[in-house]
Amino acid sequence: MRSAVALYRLLDVLPVFDGDERIVTRFALVPGSAFDVDALRALEGAGARSVSWDEARASRYDLILTASPKGALRFLSGPRVLLPHGAGFNKALAEEGTPDLPSGLDPHYLTAGSEPLAAFHALAHGDQLDRLAEHCPRTAARAAVVGDPTLDRLLESAAHRDTYRSALGTGGRRLVVLTSTWGPESLLARRPCLPGELVGRLAHDAYQIGLVLHPNEHSRTGAFDLSRRLAPALAGGLVLAGPREEWAALLVAADAVVTDHGSAALYAAALGRPVIGAYDGGRELVPGSPMDRLLAGVPRLTDASGLEEAFHAAGAVDTRGFADAAFARPGQALPRLRDRLYHLLGLRPPALPVAPHPLPPPAAAPRRPSAFAVRADVSGHRIAVTRFAPSTSEPVHHLAAEHPEAGLRQVQSAAVLWRHARPSSPAPHTDTWTAAGWTARILDEAPGCRTAAAVLTPEHCLVRHRSAGLLSVRTAPCGNDTGRVLRPDPTAVVSAVHAWLGSTAGSVPATLVCDIGPLTVRVTVSPAGEADLRHEL
Repeated sequence: MRSAVALYRLLDVLPVFDGDERIVTRFALVPGSAFDVDALRALEGAGARSVSWDEARASRYDLILTASPKGALRFLSGPRVLLPHGAGFNKALAEEGTPDLPSGLDPHYLTAGSEPLAAFHALAHGDQLDRLAEHCPRTAARAAVVGDPTLDRLLESAAHRDTYRSALGTGGRRLVVLTSTWGPESLLARRPCLPGELVGRLAHDAYQIGLVLHPNEHSRTGAFDLSRRLAPALAGGLVLAGPREEWAALLVAADAVVTDHGSAALYAAALGRPVIGAYDGGRELVPGSPMDRLLAGVPRLTDASGLEEAFHAAGAVDTRGFADAAFARPGQALPRLRDRLYHLLGLRPPALPVAPHPLPPPAAAPRRPSAFAVRADVSGHRIAVTRFAPSTSEPVHHLAAEHPEAGLRQVQSAAVLWRHARPSSPAPHTDTWTAAGWTARILDEAPGCRTAAAVLTPEHCLVRHRSAGLLSVRTAPCGNDTGRVLRPDPTAVVSAVHAWLGSTAGSVPATLVCDIGPLTVRVTVSPAGEADLRHEL
């Protein structure tokens, strides 16, 4: 392996050896890549064993697997197999190899002297084989189309979509995933503010924004600087996918993908996801390539304000046809690779069937925003609530914030303050607030606050309003025609009740109809009972 992204490709292929005690796997880091910093750490996380480069050079192996032809692979002894890397040959990198040749087709990397570097070159599509024959015919003689093991893993994981969306806290929202390749023409390099602009402009209860970065960008920048640069968007709920498996889980979970010229969008297209182009042009994209044709055939996003229009337009485009030009033999990559690899090993493969491992759920849930600028439109007993990031330029009704997580400035400015009930403490001595006690304290300490809410459960809140007093607020879950049960964020319901109390002299108990993002729910407001008041936070 030469980089983290090459390692991740190898890990997608290694299930071909599942169940075979004859196979011993060792990893070696080929020196020379600027993006190798995360590779050894990822190996350690996978529990794999590695050898030093000097030890690797001094040994002979029965089979050498690589997902990149670059580096000093010619110094390793044993039959080499070059695996698919990315979704075809869509980019030409001027600073590497032969100018203007697509990455992956350069004889400079594919040959060792006059001989092909690999004993077998695995490809994902017949068009790739034709292009390889054009640029490097001796290597093409050792190549064959097996399919794409990474795509097959995504397809295998499609049935887990609801699990991934649940782990992300997506709910009934539309998940829009931004994908950025690496380098100077990438989305993040050209439009670094776009993730934050989308998080700030779009209604929080209607849209969730995810960001998938090429593993090279994770390696180049590092988690610390990425978190710092994206801090405002992350605070607003942006989902930053991890580089190994989370990126793929986000594509499975997505409702649409906004992309530059990186190959992640072709994987999304193969899943049938709507695609929106956001590539600003340059020299890297190969004309006529599958990625070039995809970008030419989908709506384009010029700025954050056009996302909703582009989202609806993208839904009318069937993207799978574009992916068909990059991927062949879906679902067959691992069986075909296993036959080839065991032939090179001179072994009979196990009788067990081989299949991709489904992707695990995303490990880290996005940060829950601690403050919202809230627009509330009240019409009798019907309230429409739209929540934005506090920095929005949209006209709003009030600021709502979580106490004390939102910070002093927003807490002092908020008309609505809330707190979630916490799990019981394991400590032997505890000191907790009741819902009645905490809400009374908040209205005493925050003179600008009109409504304090203790969120007791996802469907039940105790609300203390300066004029209306103590109220129990219960939200009925709603269903849809797919048979799902959906619930809105209870803090959005609190904002709806706050707006209604401030605009009407209506009496309690009352039943309200609240429109929150894509959901319409019924909310019952009644005088608080003793159990509500005594509920411990």
